[in-house]
Amino acid sequence: MLETKKTIKVGIADMKVAKAPNILRTAGLGSCVGVILYDVNKKIAGMAHIMLPDSSLARGKTVHSAKYADTAIDALIQELEHVGVYKYHMKAKIAGGAQMFQVASKSEIMRIGPRNVEAVKREIQKYRIPIVAEDTGGSNGRTIEFNPENGVLTIRTVNLGIKEI
Repeated sequence: MLETKKTIKVGIADMKVAKAPNILRTAGLGSCVGVILYDVNKKIAGMAHIMLPDSSLARGKTVHSAKYADTAIDALIQELEHVGVYKYHMKAKIAGGAQMFQVASKSEIMRIGPRNVEAVKREIQKYRIPIVAEDTGGSNGRTIEFNPENGVLTIRTVNLGIKEI
């Protein structure tokens, strides 16, 4: 049976899992970080669009797990394990974390992009998942697409073109 290829959109503060031939896509990565955990042998991947570094920043009692680095990575690993991907076979790619606005202040609060990248790396390293490629920092927004078939992350960066990692 021939499967048709779908592009599965991952929204802001959202996460999804896909199996080849489907593709995962998220747009609007400014200071947010797109995290992809995948197993290229099983051709299964999960993508999270993380907005903030730490769930202690949540205002309500309910924490939306895909929104924060400290909760999203764990939730994404669980989603992947649920569909048969072992943690020790996972690899990671990350993109985003731009400093979208130039500010004179050296306030940590205004450094949200770099803080997101640091938090994502810290969380991924907790699980000993290797980060095999990244495209982070800068001051431009990104749209990313991940193909679980071959493990290629395509990054479209505003004013800087397209690249694959």
